[in-house]
Amino acid sequence: MEDLKLAMDDHMQQMSDLIEKLSSELRTGFKPACDNFIGFFHAIDWKEPWLLLLLSLHFVLLLTTILSRRHVNFQMCLFLLALTGVYLAERLNSFLGNHWNNFAGQNYFDPHGLFLSVLWSGPLLLVSIIILVNTLFSLCQLIVKWKRAELRHRAQLARNKED
Repeated sequence: MEDLKLAMDDHMQQMSDLIEKLSSELRTGFKPACDNFIGFFHAIDWKEPWLLLLLSLHFVLLLTTILSRRHVNFQMCLFLLALTGVYLAERLNSFLGNHWNNFAGQNYFDPHGLFLSVLWSGPLLLVSIIILVNTLFSLCQLIVKWKRAELRHRAQLARNKED
């Protein structure tokens, strides 16, 4: 019994050390990420017309997604359109990287596609997630309606049987 108690104490001590290390790493780990994000944010010239147009496009797409939440078929088209945009992001990044001097003041399109991932794919994925959650919510409501109709039908059949 004493061995079991010692083993449990050792295990608890190891777990507490792991949690302590993890929490200290998380506290120090977010600072460089925040600094990188702030540097990324300040490196972009937000007054460029094409960036304003891109942000406007994402805002209109988000607004369309929210306003069309009751139209599932239309939202499925938006969902496929958004995911197609994410799928084509790599090709779009290479195309825009080759032609950046025609529309931008500096080359934002690195070979790894970080800029396009943040400003193109990120918002499209957010819209896709909103559509997916809305669709799942609609399906849950549909299942509840269907089950209620089934219960009403069974009750009606039972009443007809009694008569």
